[in-house]
Amino acid sequence: ATKDDAKKHLYRQKISEWLNKCQDLFFLDGKYHKQIRIEENSTGFSYEKLFQEYLTEIVSEVWVEDPYIRHVYQLYNFLRFCEMLVKGPCKVKTIHLLTSYDEGSGRSQQISGLEEIQQSLRSYGVTLNVAFSSSIHDREIRFNNGWMIKIGRGLDYFKKPQGRFSIGYCDFDLRPCHETTVDVFHTKHTKKM
Repeated sequence: ATKDDAKKHLYRQKISEWLNKCQDLFFLDGKYHKQIRIEENSTGFSYEKLFQEYLTEIVSEVWVEDPYIRHVYQLYNFLRFCEMLVKGPCKVKTIHLLTSYDEGSGRSQQISGLEEIQQSLRSYGVTLNVAFSSSIHDREIRFNNGWMIKIGRGLDYFKKPQGRFSIGYCDFDLRPCHETTVDVFHTKHTKKM
């Protein structure tokens, strides 16, 4: 009923915060499964957009299982994911990566790239633990606040940019995507078999 725009804005902000808290409580108390379909050539699906709502301030440990952190562009995808964690609202201290070895001549480049990311993260107070598996197939990202995200294509759902100076090269919100499905669960509501 107020005519004061500043008060309206403040009330809307408070209502939005309250609704978000209620939504969080609903997610944790009810069964939760969210599925996001990323259509072929769609944009607006940066890592920030996909993961931000699950990166609460209590997130301090992250597990990434992705067999395809091998080639240079895949290492850059992982690096961008790590950058998102470092600048996010969370206080990440440890990132665990489980991936597979590059089977060809790129193995040394893969190892040196991961070591460089590891060293760079260290300067931000973040430890990167890397492990390799020859049998890993599934892709999964887990946060220690209970959220688990499964992306059909892992972190590699972006298309190759048209060129080094094309829109979307740097900003993943503007980069066209491959078609994939993202499933979000809370571990409180998953049954281990």
